[in-house]
Amino acid sequence: MTKVTALFFHDFTALDAVGPLDVLGRLEGYEIHYASLSGGPVSNSSGLTVETEPLSTLGKSDILLVPGGFGTRKLAGDTLFLETLRKAMDEASLVMTVCTGSALAAACGALDGRHATGNKKAFDWTMSLGPAVLWERDARWVKDGKFYTAGGVSAGMDMALGFVADRFGKEKAFSLAESMEYCWNEKAEDGWCFRRK
Repeated sequence: MTKVTALFFHDFTALDAVGPLDVLGRLEGYEIHYASLSGGPVSNSSGLTVETEPLSTLGKSDILLVPGGFGTRKLAGDTLFLETLRKAMDEASLVMTVCTGSALAAACGALDGRHATGNKKAFDWTMSLGPAVLWERDARWVKDGKFYTAGGVSAGMDMALGFVADRFGKEKAFSLAESMEYCWNEKAEDGWCFRRK
């Protein structure tokens, strides 16, 4: 069984988390856990509440998913959260971040020396938290070692499908995308696929 842990916090962006989780949850043998620092209900500004387990009780994750959202602004300066996040990232076999979840990974030092991307509208702020990170502004998602980092919101679904393609082949990724009626942007390097002409 492959254990996927999604780390929630107040004011997370829903699609950052549930988009990739919907992809991963369609894979046979993938078990999803919902975690937060202390456990209990975690809500966002849209009124979505997720019941979570304390991260410390879950042990090591095969995949750790960290979404973004406005809640990252406060957490980027929260020493206890960042120390806990760094430990969880170090222990996980694979880490996925979406949107400003990349900012938290940068702030805890996990991305130092690695290529990464994040939300384009918050990119300068995200870069300021990780001066030792090799940022790729134009990428939709980036894979570097065990880290997958995605741009804003829907890019997390593209990243998760990219992981499926890497692990199981592109046909499997396209099959999952078709089952979701989702048009997969398979070009990791094209972060500006929706640029206005």
